[in-house]
Amino acid sequence: MTKCSSTATVRIRLRGEGTPDLLLELQDDIHTQSFLQHVTKAKQQAEKRSSLPRKMEPVVPVPVKDCVPVPPQRGTSKSTSNNTNNSALVKPSKTDSAFSMATDFGFEEKKNQQNRIVAQREAPPPPLPPLPPRKGTYTPSTNHAAGPTTKERPPSAQNSTPVRNEFQSVDRSSSWSDSRSNYTMRQAMMSSHTGSREGLLKYRLTKKEKEYVDIKNFRFFIGTWNVNGQSPDSSLGPWLCCDTDPPDVYALGFQELDLSTEAFFYMDSSKEQIWVDAVEKSLHPKARYKRIRIIRLVGMMLVVYVNKEHKHHIREVASESVGTGLMNKMGNKGGVAVRFVFHNTSFCFVNSHLAAHVDDYERRNQDYKDICARMSFNLLEYPPLSIVKHDVVIWLGDLNYRLFLPDAGEVKRLIDENELRRLQEYDQLNIQRKTKRAFTDFMEGEINFIPTYKYDAKSDRWDSSGKCRVPAWCDRILWRGSSVKQLHYRSHMVLKTSDHKPVSSLFSIGVKMVIEQRYKKVFEEIVRDMDRMENDFLPSLSLTRREFSFENVKFRQLQRQSFLITNDGQVPCTFAFIPKLNDSQYCKPWLRAEPSEGVLDPNETMEIFLEVYVSKDSVTLLNSGEDKIEDILVLHLDRGKDYFITVAGNYLPCCFGTSLETLCRMKKPIREIPVTKLIDLERSRMNFLLDSAGTEDKPLKIPKEVWLLVNHLYTKACQQEDLFQTPGLQDDLQNIIDCLDTSIPESIPGSNHSVAEALLIFLEALPEPVLCYELYQRCLECSHDSRLCKQLISQLPRAHRNVFRYLMAFLRELLKHSIDNNLNANLLATLFASLLVRPPPNLACKQTSHDRQKASDFILGFLMGGDED
Repeated sequence: MTKCSSTATVRIRLRGEGTPDLLLELQDDIHTQSFLQHVTKAKQQAEKRSSLPRKMEPVVPVPVKDCVPVPPQRGTSKSTSNNTNNSALVKPSKTDSAFSMATDFGFEEKKNQQNRIVAQREAPPPPLPPLPPRKGTYTPSTNHAAGPTTKERPPSAQNSTPVRNEFQSVDRSSSWSDSRSNYTMRQAMMSSHTGSREGLLKYRLTKKEKEYVDIKNFRFFIGTWNVNGQSPDSSLGPWLCCDTDPPDVYALGFQELDLSTEAFFYMDSSKEQIWVDAVEKSLHPKARYKRIRIIRLVGMMLVVYVNKEHKHHIREVASESVGTGLMNKMGNKGGVAVRFVFHNTSFCFVNSHLAAHVDDYERRNQDYKDICARMSFNLLEYPPLSIVKHDVVIWLGDLNYRLFLPDAGEVKRLIDENELRRLQEYDQLNIQRKTKRAFTDFMEGEINFIPTYKYDAKSDRWDSSGKCRVPAWCDRILWRGSSVKQLHYRSHMVLKTSDHKPVSSLFSIGVKMVIEQRYKKVFEEIVRDMDRMENDFLPSLSLTRREFSFENVKFRQLQRQSFLITNDGQVPCTFAFIPKLNDSQYCKPWLRAEPSEGVLDPNETMEIFLEVYVSKDSVTLLNSGEDKIEDILVLHLDRGKDYFITVAGNYLPCCFGTSLETLCRMKKPIREIPVTKLIDLERSRMNFLLDSAGTEDKPLKIPKEVWLLVNHLYTKACQQEDLFQTPGLQDDLQNIIDCLDTSIPESIPGSNHSVAEALLIFLEALPEPVLCYELYQRCLECSHDSRLCKQLISQLPRAHRNVFRYLMAFLRELLKHSIDNNLNANLLATLFASLLVRPPPNLACKQTSHDRQKASDFILGFLMGGDED
């Protein structure tokens, strides 16, 4: 089931033998549930009958004919794309009978040909949009080793609307290295001539796209507004309806839609529907609009509308979100995006709210890079699509870039004198773009309006508070792509609800329109050419490297190497990394190949990157010696041979991901301990120390790493503003981890925010949480009774009990300085409950918001009442 705003739908794929798939999109109501029950019951009865051998006939499986398998979604991303929900997949024997059952319950077929998988060769109307740019001439990489920032890189955990779990882990789990298909599905696809042929046919069609498309211009209205947690107090017409002619598409982004704790930690926001209603009342009156997608992540919301005249030309709608706040998960900062295909042009709209504060422009650059690296759309017929793999990308939002001018009076004087161009020379975003540190490939129109931040609420007066913030153009709209012309770029001063002013941009964008007759001709030519080539030639590849060595692999530190593959045959070839026998994924969880599959034309070359990244999900096995940096990749060539690539390296153990009991027995840094002793210690969990002399035989009461991190925060950061709410810098975090692994420092390097995030990462990486898995359910059950809670803590293993009490004492001390650090008990309880009171892995996906609230209440009781034991 996929929930979009307040409307819930269920998507069901019906599959039969020798017939096309049928995709139904139904309202999630009592009729749908009744329908599903009937279908499921019929399917179970059919399976039961088919499992019984017929008289005098052998029991053999019946192969499914002419069926192109549909790859499931990669990993565990909670994408809100239009992908089929696997739990609702039913497979009746006859599509017609299934459709009859659907009509009996009052449902109609969803007439969207793009959501069908058809194993026929007739020209599909209309053709698919261009594939991601995995094709084309090889362009050498400028830096193979550095790669993107060393943040966790799977799809974000907050990808539903509204966000339901701000603290769900986004580390790369085993799903990080998933191909789009599991082993069985991959084997079926590779052995299916029809499947590979259809994929190659689509690829060849995109190469000849110019031969059958014409360009037609459409009007796109883009708007962004940071509403500062306020509710609308006037019509939005002056913002949304300021042109004579109606736009064809609206894409509207909001930031700080809701500043409440409920919005920050839970899924509910009363403000969402209020603002949606205000928007829909103010859309252009000369056209009727249909909302095609809405997505919200805490206070960031993006809603897209299309003129109803064009709704049948919109397809492949998907949405995603990425949080870049604390621990790379919290959604107070980050981005939300919606993508779709309009006629034959792919669009992606990104609404982001980047890090605040004048001097934190590097953090804003980092947020931008993280959103680009981690935002990924999962569609049935394509590999995961990143932001840049679209024809047109429009980026909007409160980007928070300020002016490199500290004197607010001087800035206001230049504004009064209309010296806007001179001011823009000091604009941080312009400087970052010119120096190629962020938004390098994006364009922005000329700014002819005064700064949109910061004003006194309900007025046009500049900020008169004690902080007297310098005016700045925080709210921006940028774009990349061809056939894009900006008609207007403006602010809307008449709206005074917030301390920001809304901004809008009107674009005329050329959209590729398919000319059916020309398309059919190209299609038939390609089919004839493919028939001839397949009969005469077999595919072949050459690889520049087949052996890779990664030295000194560390926790959370990305290493990247690459090699080239060239199609040295005479026909296009389809390649993919496939799982080895008895494996479900094509590689181990700490490894990834990018791209993991694709198509090459003859003499075409592609660069393949191999990335090694140890996340919290793989660090424990590497620390314990149960896993090593060793793997073999199988690069499969459709209708050709397999190529084997070996990956090896050495791993440096890390205190992060090591158990509390083991750390308490280590008085030396983990890197100074012989690997054999470290492995024995982690495996045996016996009560001994590596140093055995007199009283030193006793284990430490708490791990020295916990003491060093907490002591630093206790002595230097109790009054730090927004502690545990502002993320640290990645370079700082890596230095802190290295410092704890190699020494017992007198002081921890990095900012207070980085040390705070390092503590949270340490707690999240523990193989057994502080509140042990076996006590999780009891923890929830006794959360209402402080006496029972204290009894439960007393039953914890010694190291876990001591760490819990030490952390609670520290957090209570922080609350004494809440005026300075902006912390409150509810915020700390919710944050630390997600780390200390984690459900066992087999129950993680079943954890409800009610369970999370109970875990938070458990911690809250200790913060408010203390632990006298």
